[in-house]
Amino acid sequence: MENEALVRLVVFAGLFALFAAVEAFAPRRNRTQTRKARWTTNWAIIILDTVTLRAMAVFLPLLAVGAAYDASSKGWGIFNTLDWPVWIEVVLAILILDFAIWAQHLITHKVPLLWRLHQVHHADVDIDVTTAIRFHPIEIGLSMLLKIGLVYALGPAAVAVILFEIILNGTAMFNHANIKLPLRLDAVLRRVLVTPDMHRVHHSVHRAEHDSNYGFSLSIWDRMFRTYIAQPSEGHDDMKIGLRWQDGRPSKLGWTLALPFRNK
Repeated sequence: MENEALVRLVVFAGLFALFAAVEAFAPRRNRTQTRKARWTTNWAIIILDTVTLRAMAVFLPLLAVGAAYDASSKGWGIFNTLDWPVWIEVVLAILILDFAIWAQHLITHKVPLLWRLHQVHHADVDIDVTTAIRFHPIEIGLSMLLKIGLVYALGPAAVAVILFEIILNGTAMFNHANIKLPLRLDAVLRRVLVTPDMHRVHHSVHRAEHDSNYGFSLSIWDRMFRTYIAQPSEGHDDMKIGLRWQDGRPSKLGWTLALPFRNK
């Protein structure tokens, strides 16, 4: 796909602006910190994440989409050995990649070393559209390595990887957004997609709740593997978001980047 980077950027910017606008005029929860403090840190982190991926591209020099083109040219991966219609390959590849991200997310909660990195995401005391892009650069790098390895193993068409990453980014911003959906609409959507109310449970300070609802895009994996919790025990208005021990320091960039290396 030509200009895939531009297409992804335009979709990202458009959805970010949409969700941010809805949050501003109709927030689901009252904020405990100002947007300025949190957004400055969260946007600084995404810039560092982008720099990290660009640095990886110098040394690897293939990221997920490039790996798909490379696997195709060399005939590597399962799909490159099959003569299936492209649309079937795309659908299956998106489903498999989404499951892999779900499984990766679960593992980051179970492995102590990975949880130290993933805490950066959960330390945000107010979740909104910027929380979707708040991940430690080391975690982003490890996640990209996983995707590259999986792409080489599967051998999907590049368009499938591009569509998957657009869907993943878009749905992550949607389900982290501080927006209130009508209850009936939420109930219908969450049969397939992860909704803001569903994912907010995952950001609870309570261990049983933040060890649930791992999906970023599809809700089916949590239902299938019984990691689904419908609502927070304290309700969406009264639940506490973040980590039990934390205070307001996660809105500071230096403190946040050093969080995985602190004795907490």
